[in-house]
Amino acid sequence: MTDMPQPTVFSGRYELHRRLGRGGMAEVFLARDLQLDRPVAVKVLFAEFATDPSFVARFRREAQAAANLNHPNIVSVYDWGQEHGTYFIVMEYVDGPSLADMIRADGPIPADRAVDIGTDVAAALSHAHTGGMLHRDIKPGNILVTEAGIVKVADWGIGRAMDAAAEENLTQAGSVMGTATYFSPEQAQGLSLDPRSDLYSLGVVLYEMVTARAPFQGDSPVAIAYKHVQEQPRPPRSLNLAVPAALEAIILLLLEKDPARRYASAEDLRADLRRYREGFTVMATQAAPAVAGTQVVPVVQPTAVVGVPVEDLPREYVPATRERRSGLFLVALVVLLAVLAGLLFLLARTLGVGEDQEPEVVQVEVPVLAGQGIIEEDARNLLQAQSCENTEADGTITRVSCFTVGATQFEQVDDPALIGIVVGQDPGGGERVDQGSTITLTVGEANLLVVPDVAGSLVDDATRQLQERGFVGEISQREEPSEDVDAGQVVRTEPAADQEAPSNGPIVLVVSSGPSPVGVPPCESIQENECVNDVQEAGLVPRVIGEASNDVEQGRVIRTEPGPGTEVPAGGEVVIVVSSGAATATVPPVVGLDQDAAVNALEDAGFGADVQTQPVDPGSDDAGRVIDQTPGGNEEAEPGSTVTIVVGEATEAPPATDVGD
Repeated sequence: MTDMPQPTVFSGRYELHRRLGRGGMAEVFLARDLQLDRPVAVKVLFAEFATDPSFVARFRREAQAAANLNHPNIVSVYDWGQEHGTYFIVMEYVDGPSLADMIRADGPIPADRAVDIGTDVAAALSHAHTGGMLHRDIKPGNILVTEAGIVKVADWGIGRAMDAAAEENLTQAGSVMGTATYFSPEQAQGLSLDPRSDLYSLGVVLYEMVTARAPFQGDSPVAIAYKHVQEQPRPPRSLNLAVPAALEAIILLLLEKDPARRYASAEDLRADLRRYREGFTVMATQAAPAVAGTQVVPVVQPTAVVGVPVEDLPREYVPATRERRSGLFLVALVVLLAVLAGLLFLLARTLGVGEDQEPEVVQVEVPVLAGQGIIEEDARNLLQAQSCENTEADGTITRVSCFTVGATQFEQVDDPALIGIVVGQDPGGGERVDQGSTITLTVGEANLLVVPDVAGSLVDDATRQLQERGFVGEISQREEPSEDVDAGQVVRTEPAADQEAPSNGPIVLVVSSGPSPVGVPPCESIQENECVNDVQEAGLVPRVIGEASNDVEQGRVIRTEPGPGTEVPAGGEVVIVVSSGAATATVPPVVGLDQDAAVNALEDAGFGADVQTQPVDPGSDDAGRVIDQTPGGNEEAEPGSTVTIVVGEATEAPPATDVGD
């Protein structure tokens, strides 16, 4: 028999059981603390990191700092050490999925639940930031949720150590791909960080929670980091209309490129999230962060993106520049052109040039609304929110709505998901039209059909009739007692026959289970005729059978089958068991048998034997045989009673005497 391999034990205390996960720097194992007899998680560094002195020094300092964090929303660090040629951290074991697992399994998380999770993460960050510690790697994989729903932020001891080799790790395939997705712009540029960097990363997490996708995606970590620096995210509501506007404002404020425009602290964010949950106005809506509709936003051009110089970036990631023109020259040129344009405009106004010309018709592009899953109200709001410049006769420029929204048209649809949704628009999305043009929206409405009368039909026939009429929704059934309709036939439909109902809506077939059940009346110990009357009055059919009973008087009811109170269908049969008197047995005839045979026959039949004798002549055939019995043979007697038998006994004749002696 082969010996089982010995488990790995760190510090003579932490026994590794199985691997829970693997990252770019370490593996995490489920282990047992042998001293305290509790499960723990042990993170073991890969060998290439354990041999880097500078990395180990940072790792040791950060592990010690993380061990000092004591908060209900932070995964506790219990211990750390060096063994087996590497370093390890012992942490609290959280029995539950990561936020990444939840999003991957369920898609977008409901807004209120996302806010609750974000509030708990903000509380953890606030506690750590107050103690002078940044996380630097906030992402769904580092946010765990226990079975009880408690949020825990993990990996505090690794985050800062990982920054030491961020530049070299970035180029390793897949090593920080997940982390780059949650970089702050300043983190991507290699700038110094403060707590607002963690808040940006939490904004990315909130964005992913409510949309099930990160705000920036790319083919490489460099591409993603570049987008964090240069591009604006799509508003979450453009991906998921269920996201409330106030929550969108909070997320976009967190994703501001300039740290100064984000929340000042994690505690400020936590307070705003709580205001949202309590139904109050949030600070983010008052801050009014810019929501860009363009792909690239003019921000300060970075000299590097996560350690990669601009000259080494792919061409599509390098902003266009005019190397031979200085910035001051461009600014001066723009100012001069603006002044010249103003002077020309005033001159034209003075001379009356163009006053009789037709005003220039401005064209705008119609947004795509149909087929996007947008409800009518949101589509109208989107159109009305599109503002365009309008030049008045006196040259004053005002902003007006680009479009006029016409009366809504309706189109009947079979898919319930399209009811109330914009399914068409005129003009179509992407077309260019004159400013102020009317946009007509077509909204899906239920296709109404008349419900046919299927009462009295069997379920299969009724279902077929409904489907042939055009009903495509769920057809279910529910049983209900009926005195008039046979069991198995349809009593009615819900909605009722001859009413209009959506073709895709549910229809319930109410099916007869037969007459209402009737409870069996109590009959024990009453006379047979009384019980029969009671059963008949209850609408049931009585059937009487007799049964011997030593306890119930003859003619009285012993029991009913089924018993009293049992519900049976109306018209069902009830068996009434009536006492036929005490139980009896047939006495076997034993006259003519010898004594032993007679006694055995009586005992076998359940009777006792009382043997009496009667003299008979010595030569008589009755000697030793039963000549009488009481009760007689084949008579009825109570089982166990005694039968008296008379056995003939031969007697000798008296000796003869001589007459006359």
